Amino acid sequence: MKKIGLFFGSFNPIHIGHLILANYILEHSDMDELWFVVSPQNPFKEKKSLLKDHNRLDMVQLAVKNYSKMRASNVEFSLPQPSYTIDTLTYLHEKYPDYSFSLIMGEDNLKGLHKWKNAETLIKNHHIIVYPRVFEGEKKDSEYLEHENISLIKAPIIEISATEIRNMIKTGKNVRPMLPPEVFEYLDGSSFYK
Repeated sequence: MKKIGLFFGSFNPIHIGHLILANYILEHSDMDELWFVVSPQNPFKEKKSLLKDHNRLDMVQLAVKNYSKMRASNVEFSLPQPSYTIDTLTYLHEKYPDYSFSLIMGEDNLKGLHKWKNAETLIKNHHIIVYPRVFEGEKKDSEYLEHENISLIKAPIIEISATEIRNMIKTGKNVRPMLPPEVFEYLDGSSFYK
């Protein structure tokens, strides 16, 4: 059975922090591939600052083209919006019955998992890999940390955010070191985020 890690996000834009984390997970697990699932609409985020779906997918494809175990996925583009992880996983299981899917999420998302659609079903039926994040405010352990389907990994904490990158682009600051070179070139020749 092929083991696939699913890293959901808006990737607005994808940056080196995403690639460092994805590579760490691939190198420290038995996963065969890691898919960056580009989400058209996160139910918890506003859409106004999002680039068009195909632009964000283009950037992810450019970012992962030199990584043999990483893929860009547009699976959520054809599903109802906003995107709910449980619905996407149900669809993927039906489409790829011979694949085993693990969900990859930050510790901050685990803390808010109880607000997700069908959270209990999600945890009961899927392996979840949780990477560390820096929390704003007080850090509290999630009620889910002890669950048998949750694996906490000691991945490096990379404090780069897509929001910070967008703000830097808007104010004319250099973001080249924060982006894969192909993504920097894609953005540099455009008016995106300005």
